[in-house]
Amino acid sequence: MNEKIKILIVDDEEVVRLSHLRSLADTDCHAESAQDGKEALRFMEQHPFDVILLDLSMPDLNGMDVLKIIKQRWPASEVVVITGYPSIESAKEAVRLGAYNYLAKPVGPDEVIKAANDAMTQKRWALRDQLEDRKTTVSATNQPLNTPITQIMS
Repeated sequence: MNEKIKILIVDDEEVVRLSHLRSLADTDCHAESAQDGKEALRFMEQHPFDVILLDLSMPDLNGMDVLKIIKQRWPASEVVVITGYPSIESAKEAVRLGAYNYLAKPVGPDEVIKAANDAMTQKRWALRDQLEDRKTTVSATNQPLNTPITQIMS
């Protein structure tokens, strides 16, 4: 089954949300938007998204707090921070908390699409690696013993 990529746009500025939604409209994804961090977390509770495009400066619950919660509760979701107030410190903190990418506003339509695609590619590779690790673990536990039982018992 080939499901559409689910992307959540989180920004307190309506013009930014609409712009990102428009940028993603012609792509093979399902995009929704949330006006703040609390609404984003409610949406994630209902149906986790693959990729989150997240603003940092928002009222109530700021983007760093939202990022931290998302990566703790939904670690397979990839987060791209898009901020109007970029700094080295916030970039380091975002990456430390698990953000896949960090972009400075303004971002054009092509940048939004590329960021979402790159994050989804990262998610697919991470899931593939997890699957390979599980296969290796399962096959290792099903291997016959090389040491005869009589040697183990003596």
